[in-house]
This record gives sequence, C-alpha cells and structure tokens, in this order.
Amino acid sequence: MQPRMANVYRLAADSYQALVALEASLPGHGVPEQVLELVRLRASQINGCGICVDMHAYQARQAGESEERLWAVAAWRDAPYFTEAERAALALAEAVTRIADNPAGVPDEVWDRAAEFFDDRALAVLLMAIAAVNAWNRINVATRQVAGSHRRHAAR
Repeated sequence: MQPRMANVYRLAADSYQALVALEASLPGHGVPEQVLELVRLRASQINGCGICVDMHAYQARQAGESEERLWAVAAWRDAPYFTEAERAALALAEAVTRIADNPAGVPDEVWDRAAEFFDDRALAVLLMAIAAVNAWNRINVATRQVAGSHRRHAAR
C-alpha cells in the first residue's frame, strides 16, 4: 500500500499539534496507560487503521502489556484475560467508535457499566482518548498511512 499523502501531518501542522496536545493531556487522570492503549487499539481495529493498530499494540507492549492480551483484544468478550474495568472501557470504546450503528448512540448499560469503574474525570479522559484515536484513524485511513511507518520515521 502506498500512502496518498506522505506528509499530511506536516501540511496541517497546527491541527496535528492540537491532536498531539490532546493525547499528551490524557495520562495521569485516573485511567491506567495500559487501559488507554487497549481502547486505542480496539478502536483502531474496528476502524481498520493499520498504522494505529501497529502503533498501539507496540506502545501497549512497551507499557508492559502481554502479547497474549494484545492478541485477544479483538475478541475481548470471549477472552479470560481482561478485568471487568478493562471490559467496561473496551465496551465504551466500541460503542463510541460505532456510534452510528446504535440509535441510542452509546447505550445506557455500556455507560453505566463504565461508570461503575471510572469516576467522571476518568470517564472524560476515556472519551477524549477514544475521540482522539478515532480522529487519528480517520486521517490515517483516508491517507493510507502504512503500518510501522511511525517507527521508521522516528528512527531517522
């Protein structure tokens, strides 16, 4: 696959920096980094964003996530490896990512389950992380960014 725009982020540098700043504001507000990476990974899987699936699996691994759990994220409902809080966060990530698929938007049962494990501040952070990864996914899918390219560019 060839990217449609190799330098989309340079062309829209101010917007890129705004998304980077949003991402930088998320850690340290009641949501463990591993949970943030799991929801980013799951949303990216749903959206078919190869570069983000690759990036967030890699970053989750760097944050101490096991390969076994990473392999199971796409089937988290049937895998025994996730805590109830992680399951609630993954369900929220799926509901927000697939918001158009449900006439109720995010179903009350999904929201209420997440609220059992995360306070309002942490829920806000989860929502911002999910919104941000969906924005990245849409930009990367539209411009056909190549999986692994973020590491190749960083190594230069």
